[in-house]
Amino acid sequence: MIQVTRLNGKSFTLNALYIEVIESFPDTTITLTNGHKYVVKENEQEVRTKISSFYRNINVLSLRKDSEVLEDE
Repeated sequence: MIQVTRLNGKSFTLNALYIEVIESFPDTTITLTNGHKYVVKENEQEVRTKISSFYRNINVLSLRKDSEVLEDE
C-alpha cells in the first residue's frame, strides 16, 4: 500500500498492486485495473518511487544487481 494525497490535501492509502497507469495531465492521475481514477498531488516520479519501495518491501522486486552483496564466486 502507498500513501498519496488528494488535491484537497487529504491523504489516503492505495493498493499499489492494482495500479495500471500513472499519467500527468499536468496533475498526476492514477488509473487502477478496475478503471477507477485518482488525481493526486504527488508527481509521477514520486508515485513510481513509492510503488517501487512498496514492491521491495513485500519482496515482489529483488535488489538491483549493483546493490546486491555478492557471495563467493
